[in-house]
Amino acid sequence: MDKQRINVSRRDFLIQTTTLGAGFSLGLYLPLTGNAAFAAEKNATTVPEVNAWVVIKPDETVIIRIARSEMGQGTLTGLAQMVAEELECDWSRVTTEYPTPGQNLAREKIWQSFSTGGSQGIRGSHLYVRKGGAVARHMLIEAAANHWGVPMAECHVANGVITHSPSGRSTTYGKVAAAAAELFPPEQVELKDPKDWKLIGKPVKRLDTLDKLNGKQVYGADLTLPGMLNATIKACPVFGGTLKSFDDSKVRKMPGVRKVLRVGDNAVAVVANTWWQAKTALDALPIIWVEGPNSTLSSASISKMLDEGLTASEAFVGNKNGDVDKALRGAVKKVEATYAYPYQNHATMEPMNATARWTTDRCEVWCPTQNGEAALEATAAASGLPITKCDVYKLLLGGGFGRRGAIQDFVTQAVAIARQIPGTPVKLLWSREEDMQHGHYHPITKCKLVGGLDKQGELTGLHIRISGQSILAAVNPKWMKNGVDMITFQGFHPDGDHAISYTVPNLLVEHAMRNPPVPPGFWRGVNINQNAIYMECFLDELAHAAGKDPLAFRRKMMADHPKSLAVLNAVAEKAGWGKPAAKGVHRGLAVVKTFGSHVAACAEVSVDAKGKLRVHRIVAATDPGYAVNPQQIEAQVEGSFVYGLSALLYGECTIKGGAVEQSNFHDYPSMLIKEMPKVEVIVMPSGGFWGGIGEPTIAVAAPAVLNAIFAATGKRIRQFPLKHVDLRPV
Repeated sequence: MDKQRINVSRRDFLIQTTTLGAGFSLGLYLPLTGNAAFAAEKNATTVPEVNAWVVIKPDETVIIRIARSEMGQGTLTGLAQMVAEELECDWSRVTTEYPTPGQNLAREKIWQSFSTGGSQGIRGSHLYVRKGGAVARHMLIEAAANHWGVPMAECHVANGVITHSPSGRSTTYGKVAAAAAELFPPEQVELKDPKDWKLIGKPVKRLDTLDKLNGKQVYGADLTLPGMLNATIKACPVFGGTLKSFDDSKVRKMPGVRKVLRVGDNAVAVVANTWWQAKTALDALPIIWVEGPNSTLSSASISKMLDEGLTASEAFVGNKNGDVDKALRGAVKKVEATYAYPYQNHATMEPMNATARWTTDRCEVWCPTQNGEAALEATAAASGLPITKCDVYKLLLGGGFGRRGAIQDFVTQAVAIARQIPGTPVKLLWSREEDMQHGHYHPITKCKLVGGLDKQGELTGLHIRISGQSILAAVNPKWMKNGVDMITFQGFHPDGDHAISYTVPNLLVEHAMRNPPVPPGFWRGVNINQNAIYMECFLDELAHAAGKDPLAFRRKMMADHPKSLAVLNAVAEKAGWGKPAAKGVHRGLAVVKTFGSHVAACAEVSVDAKGKLRVHRIVAATDPGYAVNPQQIEAQVEGSFVYGLSALLYGECTIKGGAVEQSNFHDYPSMLIKEMPKVEVIVMPSGGFWGGIGEPTIAVAAPAVLNAIFAATGKRIRQFPLKHVDLRPV
């Protein structure tokens, strides 16, 4: 088949297989996000796509489509770097756009996963996005070679300029993009060797910074659409409770109020011209709730439930080797400790929100979501329409941390409201109080640890019993394995992305599942947060009991874990472990492997005579295998420490009368700028694997600080947050 025949066949094929809402059309139009969505829809100028990942305009603008969500972590820029690396385009001309999950479904999931969580944004899609760039590069070079009538092998490209080496003729991507769009993509492409990378591994500037600084960036809370109304909602404060009735006659005539609506079986919403009008009316609305059986639930009753799990006869096994009971019976010295970790709220800067427009034949949603596919499924389910008649337009997130991932309750509510006002876009924005008291919380757990030491002070046996909630049991039981939630054992697995960083001759790690009726969810770092505290702080206890240096004690058990040992050694060396610190300053260590990466930290703290804590410095090292953008990694480490230390210092959601007591940032605070330590980040990619960034690094800050506090005060802290603890030195 000659080249002309191939080109025409592809054109005919694409036109004939166009599908409703997206399709394989050459001029595929992807709806914009933000205020421009409707205005652009009627005036869109179609530009031929080279492939699903790359669109190049005649003015040389390179549009790279990003399926994953951007929530401040830098995934958008990192993925664009990876496509651009293989594309060999001019980075200064790169911009991005989101395809929609509806288009992905119509095109047989050509963009693959739209879910962004578990530090999977880059490590879960690096291969196929790089291939997308490489395929587009091949097609652009082929188009130029066809135009010149020369072999492709005689052409090369740099910064979006294609050159025919023998003749010196050149052209640009923008000039050949339309012709490239007519070609069939190659079945196989060769990706660059990492040693040849020019963009990957470089600290290039983020693509989303400018619009955030100049105010152009539109988040879900900012979105406005023609004719849009605003809504806010209130659900029964008691978990599992329902709505009995409300008296809308008290608020119907208040300024701007349009509708007072029942939403599902447990919530009521007010729709008004402005959000503040809606909130004012909702606050004044008389509501009668049916609180249900959970109205007596309290933090004390949950604590009692977890205590029972610590000594229960049955538990799920997550990791086991050797004979722990025998090792502990024969130990010269036995050390025991029980730790506890409270509920945490995600507390994103931007409360939950979504904007929906429903008609009898189409439902559209604009929302900040970590999981476009889950948002689309929620839209279809709530709309009563086939999924092919629904779509979701993603916006950048004002924080996610897992709250906007698997759980899309805010989308369900927005569609349910819009369905009662057909044809009118309605923006649902939760109040901060609603966001605080109706989250899906970091699970509550307790942990009992027992370790045995021999006469040389070496660890011979370790028994770890976790008692607490299973996230998967609540969110997606299908992901469990024979009833076991393996995510509970993050940092304790025998191997894999969440493997324990030590070799212990006799080890048993168990989980006694206890699920109070407070909904758990994925919270940045998930279970590694408390598991790292349990393991790393208890190892310090064991080292102290053995009379050994905490670094040396760890090193003894890490010979079979060289990459984890390398990051631990790196922070110890940079922090000056073994050398005198400044007067009154004390150090603590922590190391974990999780989400495929090896991370470690050394914290320096002081505690004065009145018990006032100051965290002076944290040296952190991370080995993610490959580092796409080192500057973004540094920012992620710093940001994760803000989040992790805020939880350690202040974070706690308590339960009274079946409801969360905290309501806003006055009683669920974040650490202040003046409290933030100096963070020194060591990025040390060893190559050969792809680890995560945003979630692994959060885990080491808290245990490193806690171990440093012990060094400063002689006190072991096993319950949190620290705001309840008297830190005055003993």
